Amino acid sequence: MKTLFNNYLNTFNGLSREVWWLALITLINRAGTMVIPFLSLYLKEDLDFSISDVGWVMSAFGLGSVIGSWIGGQLTDKIGFYKVMVFSLLATGILFVALQFLTTFVSFCMGILLVMLVADMFRPAMFVALSAYSKLENKTRSVTLIRLAINLGFSAGPAIGGFIITTLSYSGLFWVDGITCILAALVLINVLNPKTTKLIDEIKAKNPKSAYHDKAFLIFLVSMMFFGVVFLQYFSTMPIYYKDVHQLTEIEIGVLLGMNGFLIFVFEMPVIKWLENTTFTKTGLMLFGGLLTGLSFLILNFTPWTGVLIFGMLLMTFGEMIAFPFSNAFAMDRAKKGNQGEYMALYTIAFSIAHIFGHNAGLQMTDKLGFKNTWYIITILAALCVFLLFILGKYLNRKKKLKEEEEKEILWI
Repeated sequence: MKTLFNNYLNTFNGLSREVWWLALITLINRAGTMVIPFLSLYLKEDLDFSISDVGWVMSAFGLGSVIGSWIGGQLTDKIGFYKVMVFSLLATGILFVALQFLTTFVSFCMGILLVMLVADMFRPAMFVALSAYSKLENKTRSVTLIRLAINLGFSAGPAIGGFIITTLSYSGLFWVDGITCILAALVLINVLNPKTTKLIDEIKAKNPKSAYHDKAFLIFLVSMMFFGVVFLQYFSTMPIYYKDVHQLTEIEIGVLLGMNGFLIFVFEMPVIKWLENTTFTKTGLMLFGGLLTGLSFLILNFTPWTGVLIFGMLLMTFGEMIAFPFSNAFAMDRAKKGNQGEYMALYTIAFSIAHIFGHNAGLQMTDKLGFKNTWYIITILAALCVFLLFILGKYLNRKKKLKEEEEKEILWI
């Protein structure tokens, strides 16, 4: 057992001090966003919004995320990741506190759009910072550490949020969310100030390439949008399926969903460490992750046995823990060719768009077509993701061979 534990700890070796600080800041920030899981309940119970109104608020939430990610990327390229991150955290903290005072439908839609616009400016800037503070061989594991921080934050956040609602009411959530964002900003200012930290992989492209003209990256983005729509079903339609079709209790649903976070915490870093030392390409690994995630839906239609839910969750979890880190690493690698902020903004926007359409589409399909047909459609979307990643791999191989042939011709000359 001691050897296993030491081997697990060794998978974290080599990551820079700055990456660890980024992980802590992300943990504080994500644990603090405890308003989000309770937002629909707050709007329905405290503000008496209708279900339709709540749906529009969530659309405003997603739209703000898309706009914020784009602006964050543009600003990161112009003024640097540090200033964008500090501004985003400080301003988000203030806006979260102010959000509780908006009680009408229109004002809350505008408010949540502004909050998410400012909050998600942080994401592309953080990815650029992560790339700058990571050695080339550690970038995928650095992303994995940030994912562990996000998962821990999202696990702790709802539990703390439920306690705060019970003791302080919903208004307490807004105050705690705001304060934690400001605390994260103060930690960032103290530990990652450019005057006291050294960049490990500073990238300055002489002739930066626009992400919009990078064909490979655009294929990648479309595949990630499909993957996002598929993956997000586990947080909207799947819990309803567990309850309505398999009659699971809330506690059983919680345990099943909690298994996802636990498995990621235990296995993701060792799995990524091992895969990094293999000959598999990033596109091949993303393809495999998408395949596992798609299969997690398909197998649900083969048997009414409730135990299949565990196998489905296992497939999805390992698909997620392979696809996400290597897609992050792929995006950061492509970003070296041009405007890093723009590249990472488009990467985060791909998942923001999935948020806008994924939840609603899944719920509408289950209502109109039933769960069985919905799972077939979701599997087809996963297949499209896998197909695009296959095309991407072929395209990159062809480009690589052409480049090698050109270099040979130059050597002969």
